[in-house]
Amino acid sequence: MLLGIIMLAFRIYSIALIVYILLSWFPGARQSVFGEFLGRICEPYLEVFRRFIPPLGMIDLSPIVGFIVLRLAESGVISIYYMIF
Repeated sequence: MLLGIIMLAFRIYSIALIVYILLSWFPGARQSVFGEFLGRICEPYLEVFRRFIPPLGMIDLSPIVGFIVLRLAESGVISIYYMIF
């Protein structure tokens, strides 16, 4: 039960990141109410990676690194859960 909730939270956040990144392809989409909401929950996480990974021209690699770290964290939480329970 607890593991299912934790995994669901990771999945929802991953989807939020994907949608937030896709919003950058549409002019003005991030300025909508929905875009601003996603910005408030996604930007603090992505900003951590932007401090260390500068954009390459017009390409921001921080979301890719963010996804990798999110997946590693998810795997770590699952491993710890199975060790404890």
